[in-house]
Amino acid sequence: MSEALALNALVLAGAMLILWRIAVRIGDVSFIDAVWGGGMGVLALVSWVQLDAPGARASLIAAITAIWAARLAWHLFTRWRVHGEDPRYAKILGKARAQRRYGSAALKVVFGPQAVLLFFTCLPAQLGILASGAPAPIGALAMAGGALWLVGITFEAVGDRQLNRFRADPANKGRVLDTGLWRYTRHPNYFGDACVWWGIWLAASEAGLWVALGSVIGPLFLTVTLTRWSGKPLLEKGMAERRPGYAEYVARTSGFVPRSPKRG
Repeated sequence: MSEALALNALVLAGAMLILWRIAVRIGDVSFIDAVWGGGMGVLALVSWVQLDAPGARASLIAAITAIWAARLAWHLFTRWRVHGEDPRYAKILGKARAQRRYGSAALKVVFGPQAVLLFFTCLPAQLGILASGAPAPIGALAMAGGALWLVGITFEAVGDRQLNRFRADPANKGRVLDTGLWRYTRHPNYFGDACVWWGIWLAASEAGLWVALGSVIGPLFLTVTLTRWSGKPLLEKGMAERRPGYAEYVARTSGFVPRSPKRG
């Protein structure tokens, strides 16, 4: 197990170093958001191929992780290609760029920390797969995890599609999306992301208590990040000033878990 995790870490480190060099060459690290999802898919698949005889549960966890990763990576990559450099990263690395320290700052502030956080967030998939050699059938807990994953990826995919269509209409410039899933939660994609990884954790937990305890840091960190750190708080900061009606939208709409909007 430790050797397999070490190999995963080496693969991730090597990939991050290559991508870091690309980012320095083009002067933009913004594609790291796509790497976040794609990297977890790679770790899941590398874990799966290291098993001599993967059980059904290992294949399930690898498949649902890879499907989620591919969808999110493609969505974020195409968004980056259309919109260019993310203002968040431009602000974070602006001083370093001016002082000709862009390369070292990109490694220390973006790619290095992202690699560490990605590895630990993906522990449910890694440990769940590595502990599920044959026969390891798919039991009730793994099926429950798969069902929660399905809810999550549906919220993510539908929410992203609704937002893309809304933004594509020039008539909606400056307006607030408050229809579809966005009527019930201000962040259906974040809620979906959390459901996906709690679902993967549930499926992995069927391998044993040690897997459940050893990997719970992944979905816990992700949920806290989305709700308290760089997700919802950062995205909503100053939104009320830029978009008329956003304060009213916040007042009536759940910030995370979907529920009927408040009246009045």
